[in-house]
Amino acid sequence: MLNWADTNASARQPAATDVERDSTGLGEIERGGARVSVDDKRMINARADVNQLLPLKYRWAWEKYLSGCNNHWMPTEVSMQADIALWKSKGGLTDDERRMLKRNLGFFAASESLVANNIVLAIYRHLTNPECRQYLLRQAFEEAIHTHTFQYIVESLGLDEGELFNMYREVPSITDKAAWALRHTQNLDDSDFRTGTPEADQAFLRDLVAFYVIFEGMWFYTGFAQILSLGRRNKMVGIAEQYQYILRDESIHLNFGIDVINQIKIENPHLWTQAFQAEVRGMITEAAELEAAYGRDTMPRGFLGLNAALCEQYMHFIANRRCAQLGLQPVFADGENPFPWMSEAMDLKKEKNFFETRVIEYQSGGALSWD
Repeated sequence: MLNWADTNASARQPAATDVERDSTGLGEIERGGARVSVDDKRMINARADVNQLLPLKYRWAWEKYLSGCNNHWMPTEVSMQADIALWKSKGGLTDDERRMLKRNLGFFAASESLVANNIVLAIYRHLTNPECRQYLLRQAFEEAIHTHTFQYIVESLGLDEGELFNMYREVPSITDKAAWALRHTQNLDDSDFRTGTPEADQAFLRDLVAFYVIFEGMWFYTGFAQILSLGRRNKMVGIAEQYQYILRDESIHLNFGIDVINQIKIENPHLWTQAFQAEVRGMITEAAELEAAYGRDTMPRGFLGLNAALCEQYMHFIANRRCAQLGLQPVFADGENPFPWMSEAMDLKKEKNFFETRVIEYQSGGALSWD
């Protein structure tokens, strides 16, 4: 751990107050200070002025910001007429499908707000790179659009808003996931929390893993598969179309988060210890188990083409993929992807009439590529 009282250490590292000033961008202006050099820009604990976007150091972050802007959409542009008619019809959906849909909406309704809160109140403050912050602002806006989406769906279908928006506190399988994620960001919410020590920097990495890799990169995907499975059978096509656009947004969020984590690893290799890698693998394993429990709760009997066992298999496949993206060994035995059609759902250029509803084209969706 760095000793901030040591004068030699102070000469090599910014003082704690400098880190705070640089991380917020709200400190006193350094009159006559040197111009920003690319070499001074870092993901965390940067000495460069965080208010200066140029020169860019991480062009991939800027490209993701531009991609997000090109992907702009609004939920109210999607017709819900067919969904309303199907929901109100007696035989349109089975009881199992209705249970899954309501639990699914209940999970997402609060989850998007939890993710947005983490961006605004934790990540933005401690990520000291301007181009990454530019993307975070775009992501925060997209999370607001996603929350708007669930309000629009609840209002359109005439669902009990109190029931749906309180499921994250009242349904154990949803509460367990939300509580798990919040446990990994609570110390960042402390006003006295500062990066700059190995312990604090690892705490920040845990937050990034919990929300980007697990919350958005694992837990959201079961929900996407559930709704898009209905859409493939021409059920709840308006909701499915909106989920398709959310999936496209979340895929960029996930890739951005993984790129940030990997860049922090490059710049701070001392943080990525064997013990910390084992901890991250443990987080991913535990998250997959929580998601399997959620799948069993939302689909106790399953329905055509989808059941809890398949979702658990899918989650194991996704968990191993996330490990590979972080340079970690897999946590589950190799297995096939039970839902290969999910990759098609992200290819909006190819599947413009995926659900045979009114098309909402991204401005330049063809310019994007997906791993």
